[in-house]
Amino acid sequence: MNYTLGIDIGTYETKGVIADSSGRVVASSSKPHKLIAPKPGWAEHRPQEDWWEDFVYVSNTLIRESKISPKDIKAVATSAIGPCMLPVDKEGHPLMNGILYGVDTRAALQIEELNQKIGKGNIFELCGNALTSQSVGPKILWFKQTSPELWSLTSQILTSTSYIVYQLTGEYVIDHFTAVNFAPWYDINQLNWTDKLSSELPMELLPKLAWSTDFVGTITSKAAEETGLSVGTPVTCGTIDAAAEAVSIGVKDNGDMMMMYGSTIFIIELDQHQKSDPRLWYAPWLFANQFAIMAAVSTAGTLTHWFKDNFAKDLSSDNIFQQLTAEASNSPVGANGLVFIPYFSGGLTPIHNPDARGIYFGLNLTHTRGDLFRALLEGISAGTRRILDTYREVDAFPKKALAVGGGTKNKIWLQSNSDMSNIEQHICKHSLGASYGDAFLAALALGNVKKEDIFDWNPFDKTIYPNRKEVYDEMYPHFIKLYEKTKDIASEISAIQRKPK
Repeated sequence: MNYTLGIDIGTYETKGVIADSSGRVVASSSKPHKLIAPKPGWAEHRPQEDWWEDFVYVSNTLIRESKISPKDIKAVATSAIGPCMLPVDKEGHPLMNGILYGVDTRAALQIEELNQKIGKGNIFELCGNALTSQSVGPKILWFKQTSPELWSLTSQILTSTSYIVYQLTGEYVIDHFTAVNFAPWYDINQLNWTDKLSSELPMELLPKLAWSTDFVGTITSKAAEETGLSVGTPVTCGTIDAAAEAVSIGVKDNGDMMMMYGSTIFIIELDQHQKSDPRLWYAPWLFANQFAIMAAVSTAGTLTHWFKDNFAKDLSSDNIFQQLTAEASNSPVGANGLVFIPYFSGGLTPIHNPDARGIYFGLNLTHTRGDLFRALLEGISAGTRRILDTYREVDAFPKKALAVGGGTKNKIWLQSNSDMSNIEQHICKHSLGASYGDAFLAALALGNVKKEDIFDWNPFDKTIYPNRKEVYDEMYPHFIKLYEKTKDIASEISAIQRKPK
């Protein structure tokens, strides 16, 4: 029997599976880690401890618990949160903590600087995307400007996935889907690195480009000793976790959309054409001749953790989220008039505002913790509706929406999203996450499966239908107004916070 191994490094947890060619999972494992927020607007991971050591632990656990020979694992694929920014020296050693994706807004000034020097229109025309807190490019410039000594030691700029692939194979590579986030140094039209717009970054610091399912190297003897894998096992280029998760639930045809309920709400829709609207993100998909249209609410599941950590310390640690959801179910749709703005780490699509902040509006003495938690979930759904309205406006509303992620276990969140956006959501039988998608991508790279075989691996299980839209239709315009009328205040307060203490 042939097996593939997939491991995904998430915001709060690393997960892995070993699957056979029919999609049967023979072993699964996970290991938690923490998001580090040393300053307001900063979000980091420790690359050695949180990324590589997690991978090592999960890989060894999978092999031990599956009781299969490492030689029977015919390919390895990995994914991770992204896009992240990690400079390494000539020995491949990290020079700092990994800077995370759009939840990290430290490079707001560098976004402004690049836009002014190059021009927003020029960046969008060549790179296919506006610069936002999701962009790696401004974070590279931030690192160069704030840490010149470390910059002088930098040999490569990696992401989370490319760091793991380097540790496994000794090769510096990155997939096109991830690389598009390196604007202004990625040309979406030529699918290549470019210094046409800026010479601030030497091109030799960027990894080799590849497609996600390309085999880019094999397990080295050092990696084999640490991970338990067999020397010479082929390793794919890998990708961002959201893309692997989309694969795991059958997003494969044009018009298919994934709605990932994770630490962020991350949306991917496939299209045969490259769209062009600066409110959304665009990328080459994992395979040639297909494109992805993307969007995100930067803080989603992260907010449920924030709420739990700050307002639920009295609850039993075994099932805190179930208890909070039960309390929220006693609050009516609309949370007794509470409006919640979910932009705790800035606003991504379609507003692209790193200074946006979170708000509870309408509080009075009758409100309960259940009201607050329901309002939080509904506020994330309102942020998602704003995104889906933008998809409608660019003629890209999905033909089929597939929901996935830990948040789909929360019935209130799931239903409020369908109700708010008037959209059906399909849920697959297995919610095994990006690591399952990684295992499928590894099997695809081997030629053991075809893209359509994912529905044999993971068939549809149920559909969430929209209902009770009237209250949300009445409340939603106030969500928009509240953000628009407070965004300048949020920017002014953010400017105060950025001043040297």
